[in-house]
Amino acid sequence: MKVVYKPFGIILGILAGLVSKKLFEVVWGLFDKEEPPKPTTLEASWPKILGAAAVQGVTFKVTRAAVDRVGAKGFDHLFGVWPGDRRQEESQAAEAIR
Repeated sequence: MKVVYKPFGIILGILAGLVSKKLFEVVWGLFDKEEPPKPTTLEASWPKILGAAAVQGVTFKVTRAAVDRVGAKGFDHLFGVWPGDRRQEESQAAEAIR
């Protein structure tokens, strides 16, 4: 069933990217009236560049997770099959510490 879900996942990924871009623009507008700086902008400060990257990363990752979750729940509701893993995998990093 994961193969059947693939096209849905691709479409949801594109949708998440579009929504994330718009959401990032709105969120960044709360912090600064200027466009977010690129890392190669000479006159931009380190904190501003790293802050923009952090806000963008969080915005994109959270939006993608929300869209993926809604898509999986919708697929399960329509077809009665959960498209992902049933259980959360154990952390390999946690195992390395133990």
